[in-house]
Amino acid sequence: MSPLSRRDFFEQSLFAAAAAATAASAANVLAAETPSTSAKPVAPIDTLQHAVIGCRIRGKVHAAEFGRVPGVNLAYVCDPDLELANQLADAVEKAQGKRPTVVQDLRKIYDDKSIDTVSIAAPNHWHALAAVWAMQAGKDAYVEKPVCHNIVEGRRMVDAARKYKRICQGGTQNRSVGALHGAADYLREGKLGDVKLARTIIYGKRGSCGGPGPCEMPPQCDFNLWLGPALDEKPTRAKLHYDWHWVWDTGNGELGNNNIHMVDICRWLLRLDGIGDSAMSIGGRVGYQDAGETPNTQMTVHKYGDTTIIQEVRGLKSAPFSDKFKSGYVIYGSEGLIADGSLFEPDGTLVRKFEGPGVNHFANFIDAVRSRNPDDLKAEILKGHQSTALCHVANISHRLGAPTTTADIQSRLSEAGFHDEVRATFARMVEHLKENEVDTTKTPLTLGPNLKIDSANEKFVDNSAADALLGREYRAPFVLPTAAQL
Repeated sequence: MSPLSRRDFFEQSLFAAAAAATAASAANVLAAETPSTSAKPVAPIDTLQHAVIGCRIRGKVHAAEFGRVPGVNLAYVCDPDLELANQLADAVEKAQGKRPTVVQDLRKIYDDKSIDTVSIAAPNHWHALAAVWAMQAGKDAYVEKPVCHNIVEGRRMVDAARKYKRICQGGTQNRSVGALHGAADYLREGKLGDVKLARTIIYGKRGSCGGPGPCEMPPQCDFNLWLGPALDEKPTRAKLHYDWHWVWDTGNGELGNNNIHMVDICRWLLRLDGIGDSAMSIGGRVGYQDAGETPNTQMTVHKYGDTTIIQEVRGLKSAPFSDKFKSGYVIYGSEGLIADGSLFEPDGTLVRKFEGPGVNHFANFIDAVRSRNPDDLKAEILKGHQSTALCHVANISHRLGAPTTTADIQSRLSEAGFHDEVRATFARMVEHLKENEVDTTKTPLTLGPNLKIDSANEKFVDNSAADALLGREYRAPFVLPTAAQL
């Protein structure tokens, strides 16, 4: 068996074992995540008035979860697409017996002084502006992942929370999972030995988003409000909703869509502060041609001193790590491995699953709103900003990259002196593309520069082109306040 095959076999075994070991514990963790951690009943006078902004997939989850927290009344639902907003309002009315007010423009919510909290499940390009405006209006904000569309926005959200003394929670809900707190304690005690490598894996087939061509506009959608701070007034993908993830104007690709959860776990468990020392991307949008811009196949390398994080996403057909999992994370130590809330021997033998007290991530936000203590939050906005920034710096490397032959990429990786697993991951990527009949001689992958990062100042070292992608241009009047304007 070749070294590459052994690694594949090992990872298959690792995640298969994790699935079996944690199937029973998952129910226990969810059971521990009670609707509220508050011990006392909530008096009617203390009821918080809440608004859900964005009414599709995550917005429905927000409405359901906040609707179950004692002392929270769903007063508004908001979406530029009235059909979506009315559908969610119907569901809320059925659940709580009272229909929330439906609006298309979130500014109407911010003008209502009776509203205490908002949760933001709009597309990525709206996350930061919606949150900053909310905090300026005296509201506390829960913001879906990725918490921002770019690095400048994330920092502005942190600054706004500090200036206005608001509670702001990021939607990286794994930080409320009890088993991961047990794993974090184990690592903090040094029991995993020397830890120099972590990796994320998001494998899931995604088809073409169609186009370029006319975009199908929902009949009840106010496109001006939907577009908000973004610039693309004539999108060319087939459908307006969801596929905004795959264009830079509104989305951040699969790194920002799903992988953010896994890289947040890695950064948390390894206790890595800031946005790293360097970042490099390899990947491309291959296997089909459409209106999408973000990579559907991508691996990125991040360095924090002598610690490496590898992020990997695959959007073409791929064998999963096991028949139970298609995504995950692995923390590699000299004394063992941590994956999916479980501890393994270095050879992949399951040792035990971790345990710890879990809480409901949405209720945790409400509890912090009541205590007025940001330290009570499991995912305070600074944590969400720094983890999201790892996705952003990786994508900036990709956007500054150039088509490069497989041989040249292999040579560059060898010269860079990266961890051996970086080259092995790239070798697996190449084999994966061959299995999908992608000819990299005709559609070569993009090799991005290995960007050096000034983490303390959240910018790049001597790279004006990369610095130019730290923020974005805005479409008036949907303009993010500057630091001086906060």
